[in-house]
Amino acid sequence: MFETKRCLKLIIGSERSQSISRTKYIFTFFIVCLLSNSGFAQFTVDAQLRNRFELRNGYRKLAAEGTTPAAVISQRTRLSFSFENEHLKLKITPQDVRIWGDEQLSSSTGVYGDEASLDLFEGYVQIKTGAKGWLSVGRQQLVYDNQRILSARNWNQNGIAYDALIYKWQSDDWDIHAGTTWNTAGNNTADNFYDPTRIKTLNFVWAKHRFSESWNLSVSHIASGVTQTETDNKLFFKQTIGLYTTFTKDRLNVMGNLYYQFGKNNSAKKVSAWMANFDLKYQSGKITPGIGLSYLSGNKNTNEKNDHLFDVLYGSRHRFYGSMDYFSNFSKDTKQGGLVYYYFYFDVKITAKTSLKNMGQYFTLAQVNETTPSDKKLGYDNDLVLKHKFSDWGALECGYSFFLPTRSLKTLQEVVDPGFAQFLYLQLTFVPTLFKN
Repeated sequence: MFETKRCLKLIIGSERSQSISRTKYIFTFFIVCLLSNSGFAQFTVDAQLRNRFELRNGYRKLAAEGTTPAAVISQRTRLSFSFENEHLKLKITPQDVRIWGDEQLSSSTGVYGDEASLDLFEGYVQIKTGAKGWLSVGRQQLVYDNQRILSARNWNQNGIAYDALIYKWQSDDWDIHAGTTWNTAGNNTADNFYDPTRIKTLNFVWAKHRFSESWNLSVSHIASGVTQTETDNKLFFKQTIGLYTTFTKDRLNVMGNLYYQFGKNNSAKKVSAWMANFDLKYQSGKITPGIGLSYLSGNKNTNEKNDHLFDVLYGSRHRFYGSMDYFSNFSKDTKQGGLVYYYFYFDVKITAKTSLKNMGQYFTLAQVNETTPSDKKLGYDNDLVLKHKFSDWGALECGYSFFLPTRSLKTLQEVVDPGFAQFLYLQLTFVPTLFKN
């Protein structure tokens, strides 16, 4: 253990030391002294570099016959600094997300660049309160249950984090979280205007109870407030309550959730909508087959006084609604008709480090209305993913998807004669721990 006086000697050194050496010693001083005076303490530096090549031909929207496929390479770069002791947890994660070649590096008049892509992904502190509680403040991820409502949105290279205040309490059988957010577009001196397509304030309570090693049940209530226009202060709150449960016995795993929404949307319409999901899988040797279904309610009449279209809030899209990403904005993509899909999948453990998964999903509208086709059937999506984890800090993943659309989907997307819709990606991920003490 180093005493503070001894640490000071390390950084003072000779007056003739160069500035680079001083910077190194100052950094070392803070780390060593922080660890030395804390009893138990841990400082970690983690990195993440994720490159993804995508070949898009009908990705996100059906492509007309003869359209040239797009080839895109994107990159995520993260560096996380984490500190933890008995009473304090701190995490700071700067992030850069870019498309290869999207920055203008030079011109005839000189060197310049596009708007910087460097941002703060995480920056929060957790303070221990009492024997079992923690107060978390700052920019952080909100990941709950199976991420149907609040998720990390990890397929998107940017991901998603929230500026939030959360109280967390944990015992042997319970996890209880209560959180709130308040978003502002700028450093205002008056009014609370905000983009009506984004949530102005998100407030939630989540509780999980472990009944046994096999059975968990969680309940949640989310109040999400939005404004009606960009020049309106009034907030309309949509309430979402739900249950999520998992049951595991031997090789059988069952998952289910049920959510109901009420309150008002940003058009001041009363909301009455629901979502249900069910998944069952069974491990048989190296193969794990599974089946499931999902239902998101929709509107039979878009002009009626109540809104029955379920809003998945900040839930994951790519993970649940097909890798072709045809269903991300349900109001637009289904014309408020909602969505139903049935799926099957199988996971194959080829080796200890290599796995293969194939999922097939058949999509239909939950409801038809005056703006949708009369036929609910939308089409079949098939996603095949091969993943090889070549080390604890690296993995290579390859995915191929195709979609077989019906006439109804072509009508919804306003594409008369599409070509074969397919999507291919190759993703390389590195997640090394650079330093740990």
